[in-house]
Amino acid sequence: MKILFVSSEMVPLAKSGGLGDVIGALPKAVREEGQDARVVMPLYKQIKDRYGDQLKFMRWSMNKLGWRTMYSGLFSMEIDGVPVYFIDNEYYFGHDSLYLDYAFDIERFSFFQRAVLEALGDPMQFEPDILHLNDWQSGMIPVLLEAHYKAHGYHTNVQCIYTIHNLKFQGIHGKERIQDLMELQDRYMSDDGVMKDGVPNFMKAGILYSNRVTTVSPTYAEEIKQDYYGEGLNDLLSAQSWKVVGVLNGIDVDSYNPETDQTLAKNYSVRTFQTGKKANKLALQEEIGLEQREDVPLLAMITRLTSQKGLDLLLHIADELISQDIQLVILGTGDEFYENAFHDLEWYHPDKVRSMIMFDEELARRIYASADLFLMPSMFEPCGLGQMIAMRYGSLPVVRETGGLKDTVVPYNKFDGSGTGFSFSNINAHEFLFAIKDALEVYHDYPDSWNQLIRQAMSSDFSWERSAKRYIELYEVILSEVQ
Repeated sequence: MKILFVSSEMVPLAKSGGLGDVIGALPKAVREEGQDARVVMPLYKQIKDRYGDQLKFMRWSMNKLGWRTMYSGLFSMEIDGVPVYFIDNEYYFGHDSLYLDYAFDIERFSFFQRAVLEALGDPMQFEPDILHLNDWQSGMIPVLLEAHYKAHGYHTNVQCIYTIHNLKFQGIHGKERIQDLMELQDRYMSDDGVMKDGVPNFMKAGILYSNRVTTVSPTYAEEIKQDYYGEGLNDLLSAQSWKVVGVLNGIDVDSYNPETDQTLAKNYSVRTFQTGKKANKLALQEEIGLEQREDVPLLAMITRLTSQKGLDLLLHIADELISQDIQLVILGTGDEFYENAFHDLEWYHPDKVRSMIMFDEELARRIYASADLFLMPSMFEPCGLGQMIAMRYGSLPVVRETGGLKDTVVPYNKFDGSGTGFSFSNINAHEFLFAIKDALEVYHDYPDSWNQLIRQAMSSDFSWERSAKRYIELYEVILSEVQ
């Protein structure tokens, strides 16, 4: 099968969040399963600056965008064996940041989506069977494909699957502006079409007009049909529930591998983690200026500092938690309120807390390898990668049972020893505290059970191979339905 992933991000080319990680890994995994997977994305300035000498020019054209006629270049190169196409336009993508002013972003990604469809077939020398679309930046493609191409006999065999990575950002703007940019007939610019609450909504269009809709975990696929998680689209997702499927993300198990990770003080495996993790803990304590003690439980958070991540729960119990014999390390950036709150927490508890308001990929890996417990009390979590990386490094997660956290972390069962971490169900600070205390009890009083939990966590399969096979099944179902 020929699959073209349409995305605004891809590691290592351009990334602002989890979408980039997914597109950096999933197409490669799909290719390894024998399918012809490729990617198309904008040609951002940072890509030109870094990879300019590797880009192959394919063609240029003048594309219509409402009353505008805009230059669109098409370039290509290979990344880790995956063919990647780039849509070039200096006005839209020649900036230092991936995302700019929201109103301008609507125009930029309207151009991108129309340029992608113009590039299919002869210009790209690739006619996909499946367009695998991602988030609002490509949500209008299915309706554009139907209105401007299939209706006139072009790309009639191309089908669409739409993946929601972040339901919160939906691509919303005024009707007149979108009708101008997209040139859609009135029947599409209606409540039965792309309109939601009186305005066009790119994500609604992707959900409504695609053959299948996926989210990045099975539990999140069910949660978003509820008011609390649905961001106003829950009724639509419930009505379209027959096409909504949750497929769990993976992680790059070659990169996140404590046996080979060059950033660690000492490499280790599932057989040698007891000495390996202690050595890494002592090295990290020295690096960040905490007392060097291999016996003290080290708790860690590596996260964006936003309310979604359950930081209010942690702050609510912080003094009570820190009264225990523990150390707490927080790494991340985000909202100024949380940055200041964690700075203050370190100021009040300098012997136990380190709040590092920055992001450092290598330091993050050293923290994963050093921590005993990894905290993720999220309000919601479509998938989450941190808990999977933590388990890979033998750090046991304490999570709220939501989205991908519920799907990946098996709570400890003291009766049969099963589990890969600890969990709590409600958005309640003291439930979170009790879950941490339960974990600390096992750490201190039941070392054999603790070590067995680490072995089970490190042995979990979070490779992309499993996810790729599930997506391939979905592609096959879509194509079988339209034959």
